[in-house]
Amino acid sequence: MAQAVAAVLRDGGTLVVEAGTGTGKTYAYLVPALLAGLRVIISTGTRHLQDQLFQRDLPVVRQALEMPARVALLKGRGNYLCHYRWQATEESGRLGSREQVAELSRISAWARRTRHGDIAEVGGVPEASLIWPRVTSTVDNCLGQECPYLSDCFIAKARREALAADVLVINHHLFCADMAMKETGFAELLPGADAIILDEAHQLPEVASQFFGKSLSGRQLLELARDTVVEQSREARDFAALRQRANRLDPAVAALREALGPAERRAPWREVAGQPAVRESLDALGGALDGLRQALQEAAQRGKGLESCCRRGEDLAQRLALLTGAENARDTVRWFETRGSAFTLSLTPLDIAPAFRGRMEDQPGAWVFTSATLAVGQTFEHFAARLGLPDYDALRLDSPFDFARNTLLYQPPGLPDPAAPDYTAALVEASLPVLAASRGRAFLLFTSYRALREAESLLEGRLDYPLLVQGERPKAALLRQFRELGNAVLLGTASFWEGVDVRGGALSCVIIDRLPFAAPGDPVLQARIESLRQQGQDPFRQYQLPQAVIALKQGAGRLIRDVSDRGVLVLGDPRVSTKYYGRVFLDSLPPMPRTRDLRQVQGFFGA
Repeated sequence: MAQAVAAVLRDGGTLVVEAGTGTGKTYAYLVPALLAGLRVIISTGTRHLQDQLFQRDLPVVRQALEMPARVALLKGRGNYLCHYRWQATEESGRLGSREQVAELSRISAWARRTRHGDIAEVGGVPEASLIWPRVTSTVDNCLGQECPYLSDCFIAKARREALAADVLVINHHLFCADMAMKETGFAELLPGADAIILDEAHQLPEVASQFFGKSLSGRQLLELARDTVVEQSREARDFAALRQRANRLDPAVAALREALGPAERRAPWREVAGQPAVRESLDALGGALDGLRQALQEAAQRGKGLESCCRRGEDLAQRLALLTGAENARDTVRWFETRGSAFTLSLTPLDIAPAFRGRMEDQPGAWVFTSATLAVGQTFEHFAARLGLPDYDALRLDSPFDFARNTLLYQPPGLPDPAAPDYTAALVEASLPVLAASRGRAFLLFTSYRALREAESLLEGRLDYPLLVQGERPKAALLRQFRELGNAVLLGTASFWEGVDVRGGALSCVIIDRLPFAAPGDPVLQARIESLRQQGQDPFRQYQLPQAVIALKQGAGRLIRDVSDRGVLVLGDPRVSTKYYGRVFLDSLPPMPRTRDLRQVQGFFGA
C-alpha cells in the first residue's frame, strides 16, 4: 500500500484502497506523505480519529523518519472557543439552568489558560451541553474581520498554522464544508494542496450529501432570537422593539414543531406541506422572522453584533422559503425530522457525484481514498459511482489476522423472519447461551433503537454480567467502563457500528441483530430509490444492497482489532442463508469458519 500511495503522490491521479484491519493502513499513507515533500491534506472520518492521527500516529512517524515537516491540525469553527461569544454569554447572565452556570464557569477557567482553544480539552462539560453554542461560533454568527477579538481568535490562529503546514490533518465534515463553499464561489476554508488523502472514505458520500444540500433547524432560529436579545442589550438598549420582535420567534418555532406532530419522525416534506396547521404555523413563523429582519435592518448600524444577526436573519428567511416553498427540482429531496422539541427542515441532493467530481477536477494532483470497508465483493464500483470518481487505480488488501484460527461465525438456527413481531425476543433467547459461553465480553449491535430498547428489557436481570446500554452515559465514558469491567455486555446501535476500537479479551463476541439495510421509510432513501427506477436501474442491487454490505463489514470489524484477539461473530438474521443476496454479505466478510451448532461456539470459548 505504501508503494501505491507513493506512486500516486509522485505521478498524480486517483487511488482507491481497501486495507483490512491490521494492515497498518495509517502508517502506509503517512510515511509516503511525509517523504514526498508535498503539501498534503489528510482527512479522517471523525474528530476523535483526527486527534488520534495528529497526537499519536504522526509524531511516531515523524520521529522514525527524522522528518522536520511542519504539521497542523484544523477543525471546524464550532470546535474552538469564540472570545466574542464567550464574553457576551458571561456578560448577559441569561443561562437556562444552574448546570449551565457551572459549565460556563468550567469553560471560563479553561479559557483563561488554553493555548489552542480546542474545546476537546475541556473536562466536565458534556459534548451535547447547550452551553457550547453560546461560546462557539458558526459561519453565520462569526463577525470575521470586524470582530474586536480577531487578534486572539483561535480559529484564525489554527488557519494560519494550516496555511504554513506541509501536512494538514482535518476531518470529512470540514473537507466537505470547504468543497460546498467553493461550489458557491464565495470563499474557501482550506489551503491548496498537492495531494489529498481521505481515510475512512466510506463515510464521504453521506457527509458530502449533507454539505451540498441545505437545512434549517428550530435551534438556529432560536439562537438568532437569543443572540439578538444579547446584542440588543449590548449595542441598542433603547431599541426595545428589537427585543420584542426577537421574543416573538420562540412561540412561532414552538408552534411549527407542534404542527409537525408529536411523534419523532423523518419524512418527506410533501407529506405535511399541505396540512392547514403546518401552513398556518409556517405563515406565522415567516411573519415573525420577517418582523425580526426588518427590525435588525434598522439596528444593524448600531454594532457589529447586530449587523451579524441581520445577515443571519436574511439567510434563514431565504432557507425557510427554499425548504417550504413550491417543489420543482427532481434531483433533490425535501424532508423534515422531528426529535423531542426540535425540528430540522432539509434539502438533500440525490446524486453528489457531479459536484464532487467537479471539485476534484478543480484540485489537480493526487487523491487517495482509503478505508477498511470500500469494496462490495471484490469491486469498488459502488463507492466510485457515488463520488463520481474518474479513472482510478484500485488496491484491495485483506487483513493479515488469522481469522480461520481466531474467529467463528455463528448463525443461530430457527430464528423467525426479522419482520416477525417476536424476532428480537427470539434473538435474545438465542444470544443468552452465547453470552454465557463468552462470559459476557460482548457487543450486541442493533439496527434500530426500538429493537435495542426491547432487548434491554428482555435482558434485564437475566445476565450474570454488567449490562451497559447506549445513551446511559456519553459514548467515550461507556466504552471506558466496558474496557475496565472486562466482562460487560454492551447494547449499541448506529455510532457503535464503526469507529470503536476495543482490543484484547474485553470484547470477544459481537452479536448483530439484522442485516443493516437502511430504514425503508427514510425520505432520502425513498427519493434515491425512485430516482434510480426512473433511470431504469435496480435500486436494490445498485444502492441498498451495497450500502448494507459496507455497514455489515463495519459492524463485524469491531470484533478483531489485534493479532492476538479471538472472538465469535453472531449474525442473527436468517436472510443471510435464505435469500439470494445473503451470499454477497458472506463473501464480503473475512474468511471465518461458519457454524450453526451452538456446541462449537461453546467449545471455541472452552465452555
